[in-house]
Formats: sequence, structure tokens, C-alpha cells
Amino acid sequence: MTDHPDEHEGPIIRDRRRIDPVTGAVREQPAPGPDPTSVEEPAEQPGPADQPDPDTDAAGEPATDPLAERTADLQRVQAVYANYRRRVERDREAVRVMAVASVLNALLPVLDDIGRAREHGELEGAFKSVGEALEGIVEKLGLSRYGEPGDPFDPAVHEALTHTHSAEVTEPTAVQVFQPGYRIGERVIRPARVAVADPE
Repeated sequence: MTDHPDEHEGPIIRDRRRIDPVTGAVREQPAPGPDPTSVEEPAEQPGPADQPDPDTDAAGEPATDPLAERTADLQRVQAVYANYRRRVERDREAVRVMAVASVLNALLPVLDDIGRAREHGELEGAFKSVGEALEGIVEKLGLSRYGEPGDPFDPAVHEALTHTHSAEVTEPTAVQVFQPGYRIGERVIRPARVAVADPE
């Protein structure tokens, strides 16, 4: 093994103290510079493919505007609530009509008695005032009476009890009304019972 005077074994110690321990003078520090033994590689500039897309998030999904999302959610909630409110109002009106129809249907025999008393001239005195008051109340609740002799026969609103032929009619006609019909709006709660005549 050959010994070289320039080779050192063990660690190399460099004195970097700013003050000389022997003289006490301040040493001049060398200006920091690049290490000649290291080669600095230029920083890699991101290419167009590496630039982040402003329209996508970190996961590559399309970016969305939070305000637009909240606005869309609010619009959906408002539409659902409007549909719910319309459905509730429609159901409430249907229940109200059914309840009124049930009460008025129970009063139809009384109204028939009042009508027969009027036809026979027996609707007088206190009975007349009570009968007219009752008819006024049911009319305010939407109940209307229909069915008169001479009305064209309509199977949707009439119930034919008898059938004849007549030269005095040109179409199926209710020539006699045995019992008037009643309806609430367009809803028939009792059809008119009539005698029907067809043209000869």
C-alpha cells in the first residue's frame, strides 16, 4: 500500500468561526456562491398539457359554481313546494265538496216535501218562511235544482222511468218530471226522474 501525502484519513475539519481564537480579530467571511461541484439543473417549466384547467377541479371533474348549485336547489325546492300546495288545496276542496254533498243529499227529502207542498198550495204561514229559508241556505252552499218538462233527455243527468212516443217532439224529451234533480256545480248528486217521449 502506497501512502500519498495529499490523502487524509478521517474527517476534514474546517474552521468557520467569525472571530479568530488566537488574535481575537473578526475574520472576513467568503461570499456565499454556488458549489462548483454541484450542477444545478434548470427547473422544468410546465407545458400546456400540465397547466390546470380552470373549468375542472383537482379530480378532473367539471368545476361547478356553488352559487348556481344553491340557486338550482332552491328552485327545485320551490317547485316541489308549489306542487305540494296545489295538491293540498285541490284535495281540501274535494273533501269540502264531498262533505257538503253528503249533508245536502240528506236534506233532499225535505226539499222534495217543500216542493210538493208548494205545488199543492200548502206552503203557507210559518212553514213557508222556514221552507224558503232552507232553500236559500242550500242554494248558497251551491245546490241547484234542475229538471223541467220539455227538457231534452240527457242520460247523464236524467233517469227515465217511463218511455212513450209522441208526434209533438223532434228528439228524446222529458215530457214529465216525477222528481227533480239536484247538482252541485257540475256534479250530479241526484238525477232527475222523468218520463221520456221519443218522436214517432
